[in-house]
Amino acid sequence: MYSRYTRQLWHYGLLLLVLGLLAACLIYPIYLTLIGGFVADPARKGEASLLRAIFVSAERAKFTFDHLRLALQDPRLVTGLFNSFKIACGTTLVATLIALPLSILSANYKFPGKRLFNAIVLVPMILPPFVGAIGMRAFLGRAGSLNALLGADLDILGDAKLLGVILVQALALYPIVFLNASAALANLDPALNEAAENLGAGPWRRLFRITLPLVRPGLFAGATIVFIWSFTELGTPLMFGYNEVTPVQIFSGLKEVESSARPYVLTAIMLTVAVVLYLLGKVVFGGKGYAMYSKASRASAEKQLSGIAAWGATAAFALVCLVAVMPHLGVIFTSVSVPGQWYGTVLPTSYTGAHYREALGSPDSFQSITNSLKLAASAMLLDCVLGVLVAYLIVRTNVRGRAILDALCMLPLAVPGLVMAFGYVAMSLQWPFGPGGPLAGFASIIAADPNPVPFLIVAYATRRLPYIVRSTVAGLEQTSGELEEAAVNLGAGRLTAMRRVILPLILANLIAGGLLVFSFSMLEVSDSLLLAQQTGDYPVTKQIWAFMDRLGDGPYIASAMGVWGMALLTVTIFASSALLGKKMGSIFRV
Repeated sequence: MYSRYTRQLWHYGLLLLVLGLLAACLIYPIYLTLIGGFVADPARKGEASLLRAIFVSAERAKFTFDHLRLALQDPRLVTGLFNSFKIACGTTLVATLIALPLSILSANYKFPGKRLFNAIVLVPMILPPFVGAIGMRAFLGRAGSLNALLGADLDILGDAKLLGVILVQALALYPIVFLNASAALANLDPALNEAAENLGAGPWRRLFRITLPLVRPGLFAGATIVFIWSFTELGTPLMFGYNEVTPVQIFSGLKEVESSARPYVLTAIMLTVAVVLYLLGKVVFGGKGYAMYSKASRASAEKQLSGIAAWGATAAFALVCLVAVMPHLGVIFTSVSVPGQWYGTVLPTSYTGAHYREALGSPDSFQSITNSLKLAASAMLLDCVLGVLVAYLIVRTNVRGRAILDALCMLPLAVPGLVMAFGYVAMSLQWPFGPGGPLAGFASIIAADPNPVPFLIVAYATRRLPYIVRSTVAGLEQTSGELEEAAVNLGAGRLTAMRRVILPLILANLIAGGLLVFSFSMLEVSDSLLLAQQTGDYPVTKQIWAFMDRLGDGPYIASAMGVWGMALLTVTIFASSALLGKKMGSIFRV
């Protein structure tokens, strides 16, 4: 009896510890961002700091909706919000239109090259839209390959920047919808389609009346991630010079963070819109999943296509893959092009490998790569520890509050990365990190001699925590708890049983989640652009952005650094896919 109560006490202690960490690293920054937009402007009230006004006593707190009202009356800010909404809707629509047919073909039919294309279709995930924009500029710019090929003078990126941003983001994010839709289709019972077919239902009727309603929750899960990601994407609009969007306006207002509520209220609006639209869609379109009476083999239900139909399916995958790798090809060709030798031609007229040497050899780029490796590795180790603790509490215990813990761990997928990054900026100005605080020298962002490393590690780890949690939970669910109990009955302690029995059994899941945390942290955009303010602290993505502003060979070196990032993500994503299989899609699910 004593042992059971002691165990429960340990479980609740671990639960409180993890909840406390999430409250400090996740809820608190979001709170600062929200409350900062609704505190009376200290610049007009004689206060020394906006952040100081946030935590005054209740009777002195002066909340106002003036900042919100002024923001909604500013045509430029309203236009930015509307443009962000258009980008998110367009990106989600295009990504779904690309991914859904491919996932249906992949789940239901056999055709030439299917296994190869199922791997190639994930290629866009190895390049963030932020870097892919470089390649698309090379192809679609006024002096780019398309105009050279057509002999035209189209100013696509000048006249249609909005469409350019939507296209680049959709081509980069459609694999998220594909993974979720494929996982949902894999769980369908083929007997349902067979019964409908026997009753005379045609293929289109079966698609709209059976398949789509059953996979709707999984499809919505992927579309939600794409919508939130594209709604708050900062890097791609910056690369295209499309500044009339809310994320860029927030980024530009960072210098006002100590004296003005405007960037706070913009961030609060972005967060509110993203959450409200998500909840609305969840209620209207998401619904709950349907339980299957049986899980027949999907492979046995796949139909072999032949003739024109087979090669049509192959051509559909090939066309999507070809278009999707355009940004990657553009980045690669730019990285090996001699400056000025890819102008008004289909391909570069002269090649060089000097940009790769510069990307690894110059002090700034080498320092940024070193910084990213240290930050990503630290975030990965932190997430691995937290992921095991969270997964153990969710799967192996019956403590109350597990559902709250699970929801909080998934919250970073629903909260825009830009909001989180801005929250850490606000956090750095507040006690104990603010001026005069005991940790002012340990971690700071906006200071004469800043040290953003602790904030970057925590930001990376918090943003990527869902990947490791979902992966580890999946591993524990597939591992019988009787093995752990057997080890305990033989005299092993709980920690020993976890270390010697459970961890080796879920090692593949832990490695897969850790690889995703590491690789996506290496190329994190929002946190890197906002939190690193001095050259010596730049991660890779911030240095890529800095090179893009450098005249001469800057864009070429930035492309070479992007290619190194592509190589890293290629290895990690395909390794994770091999370890997780069809469960890969569950990692990208709210």
